[in-house]
Amino acid sequence: MSRYQQLQLSLLENRKTWLITGVAGFIGSNLMEKLLQLNQEVIGLDNFSTGHKHNIDAVLNNVTGEQASRFKLIEGDIRELEICKTCCENADVVLHQAALGSVPRSINDPIATNQNNIDGFLNILVAARDAGVQRFVYAASSSTYGDHPDLPKVENRIGQPLSPYAVTKYVNELYARVFGQIYNMQCIGLRYFNVFGRRQDPNGAYAAVIPKWIAGLFRSEPVYINGDGETSRDFCYIDNAVQANLLAASVKDEKAVGQVYNVAFGDRTTLNQLFYMIRDLVSEMQPEAANIKPVYRDFRPGDVRHSQADISKAKQLLGYEPAYAVFDGLRETVTWFKDNVI
Repeated sequence: MSRYQQLQLSLLENRKTWLITGVAGFIGSNLMEKLLQLNQEVIGLDNFSTGHKHNIDAVLNNVTGEQASRFKLIEGDIRELEICKTCCENADVVLHQAALGSVPRSINDPIATNQNNIDGFLNILVAARDAGVQRFVYAASSSTYGDHPDLPKVENRIGQPLSPYAVTKYVNELYARVFGQIYNMQCIGLRYFNVFGRRQDPNGAYAAVIPKWIAGLFRSEPVYINGDGETSRDFCYIDNAVQANLLAASVKDEKAVGQVYNVAFGDRTTLNQLFYMIRDLVSEMQPEAANIKPVYRDFRPGDVRHSQADISKAKQLLGYEPAYAVFDGLRETVTWFKDNVI
């Protein structure tokens, strides 16, 4: 039995109260769903600037009535310290997912990115400290590796950031490290690598590539690739990211605390490969999609050329074992979009 399987059995027997910031977002709502299924108490915080009420409604419809009764939503903003303090009052664990994502958005509006991702982060960190929260797990980012050329990416070797977003996520790591040293807080950062899956928003100017392409192929709309398509990423299915959060929140080994970890599958997929995998899957359900070809356009400012994670640290210290390879996760995701979005 894996460490994650053991953990889930343990959680079913031992109830805690979890605060999820950004609960109406893609990753936050999936964390909410898993924790409620494990009979945990969940407090959710969101200001609905990028998250959606329908994500929360979908989760509550997917769990039992008794499990749904263990969820409390607080509508508020992490940029307000008092809201953060209210949310942390009874929390045993904080899973901090709230942020203003997207490299292009941060280039267009660095002030808003800073306010949400640094001021907001510090507020929730201070609130968690003052409330005596047992464990603080936060969403870090692979963008922190910046211009460092080595592949795969190893946690202790980073370069210079290439966007305001990357700056903010690195500052989060610095604050967490300092709060661990000064206030003895148990903080763990998870550097997400291109997480994708159910409930990821396909709409808007800053939508991620996978949901945007799936929706575009189903709707017979143009699918755009930035650059020549040979840019590569380590795409990580949502269930792998959920696993990493729960393991980080529960790990007892002192050496595992106060660390940052890569959260990915540990492989590299080019955008061209990704497009054809998604097209093949969509074509199984909608045969006319097989004739769609991508439209290539200019490279995007602030993007790194290649990204791949070394996940050996998370495997060793957390017991992380990603269960979904990219294609497996894409199949689940395409099916979900067909049933719930298209």
